[in-house]
Amino acid sequence: MKILESIPREDGFRMPAEYERHSGCYMIWPERADSWQFGGIAAKKEFAQVARAIQTSEQVTMLVSEKEYDTARRMLPDNVRVVEMSTDDAWARDCGPTFVVNDKGEVRGIDWYFNAWGGLEDGLYFPWDKDNKVARKVCDLEQRDVYNARHFVLEGGAIHVDGEGTAMVTEACLLSKGRNPDMTKSEIEDMLKEYLNVDKVIWLKNGIYLDETNEHVDNICAFVRPSEVVLAWTDDEKDPQYAMSKSCYDILSSEIDAKGRKLTIHKLPLPTPIHMTKKDCEGIAWCDDEPTREVGERLAASYVNFYIANTCVVMPGFDDPMDEKAKEILIRLFPNREVIQLPTRNILIGGGNIHCITQQVPE
Repeated sequence: MKILESIPREDGFRMPAEYERHSGCYMIWPERADSWQFGGIAAKKEFAQVARAIQTSEQVTMLVSEKEYDTARRMLPDNVRVVEMSTDDAWARDCGPTFVVNDKGEVRGIDWYFNAWGGLEDGLYFPWDKDNKVARKVCDLEQRDVYNARHFVLEGGAIHVDGEGTAMVTEACLLSKGRNPDMTKSEIEDMLKEYLNVDKVIWLKNGIYLDETNEHVDNICAFVRPSEVVLAWTDDEKDPQYAMSKSCYDILSSEIDAKGRKLTIHKLPLPTPIHMTKKDCEGIAWCDDEPTREVGERLAASYVNFYIANTCVVMPGFDDPMDEKAKEILIRLFPNREVIQLPTRNILIGGGNIHCITQQVPE
């Protein structure tokens, strides 16, 4: 593996869309006591279900700590690859590499700087040094060269691309003080254009209400094919999320993509707001003498946090009346893929969902 100081755009590499072909998917086994309640046993079961579903479509590699190796190997399907690796938590989307490809079919990784969603400003844990090494370690495993982008703070959940020159991000995340405070919006956009090899960046203002990643785009809006997106939506005008989703809708309605096309917007309903229970909170360790979660705290639940695999789409379920309606919409939008809905409330308690815990490797 070479560590490259050049830039993907100059080398003819681009970030492909998630709906393009994959060679595999990476996940990280959950065990952090201040993220996952009761030793993470419920979360582990849900992670294993997600891995099992994706494995029907493409090779899954689960990164696991030394002490959790035997547990993970026992709980996961035989054909899921289990690899020992040190991490600080289980968010493969955000600490893993962003992969880019060229027209010859070559694949390379990008190693952004990871600082736990805001560093010392408003990051969620410290230290994050093990997570910050994951991208290069994964590229080593994949035997792929990696671009050194450690001068720029970014997480995989903060970016979506259509594979045809358009990226989508949120201002709430990329302009937050804990990411790249010395860079202007224009400079950040130029960085994305150079490393993702896109010509257009669509800036949404907000994401999902109380999303502690500073409102990652992957929880609010996603490309389902070129010039088409799904947007998390509520009709409840009294809900704080309504104004946030409406703002996104207005921006997307007035935007065009890199090829000059108007965007088709599909509204994906949100579940009934989900809140932490007393039992949930009792099972989570404190972080630096502060509770990680509080009773009644609203969680950033969204069906948009799905993963597009080669032959299936794996989406969250919350035991909510909207589960079936959201699934029906995705079935219509992905006619050539099986839509698999899994219970993910215990993943949600940790702070994210299916897209957050997965990272695709393009073919």
